[in-house]
Amino acid sequence: MTTAKLICIIGAESTGKTTLAQTLATQLDCPWVPEYLREFCDSHRRTPTQYEQLLILKTQVVNEVSAKVSARARNRPYVFCDTAPLLTAIYSDFVFADKSLYARARTLHSRYALTLLLEPDIAWLADGMQRDGPHVREPITNLIKRELATINAPVARISGTGDARIQAAIDAIRAIS
Repeated sequence: MTTAKLICIIGAESTGKTTLAQTLATQLDCPWVPEYLREFCDSHRRTPTQYEQLLILKTQVVNEVSAKVSARARNRPYVFCDTAPLLTAIYSDFVFADKSLYARARTLHSRYALTLLLEPDIAWLADGMQRDGPHVREPITNLIKRELATINAPVARISGTGDARIQAAIDAIRAIS
């Protein structure tokens, strides 16, 4: 029985994280972990407050651990994680000027075998109440790049559209296997 590798899919809003996570999970027959923030917003019908950011971070981790256990039981090599605690820390800083989650998020990021950083090169689409707008994509992407460099995470930058984007992600994943 193999231990599944966690693959982080991270990027600013509306960069295709969910679509890529679902596609990779389907094509490679592995589990994926949805973004807990989306579930939170849907169930509470609002975005989280500053004081709920830690809950978002912790719940994402719990869901990832659960998916990893499931992947191991099914002998699947990967778990695709739609976002990461690091992005929660970044948005907590960006929206609330709260840097308190960075240390924990940086430590947690070491669990990922690979981080797929999605470039903001696809059309921005409104998607529920958690969207800030296309003007946030560049500053958030820059913060993600800064943080990934700080922790020296293994990163593959993913760009392009459609099948080329998917293939770039698959190639990056195969390179670590």
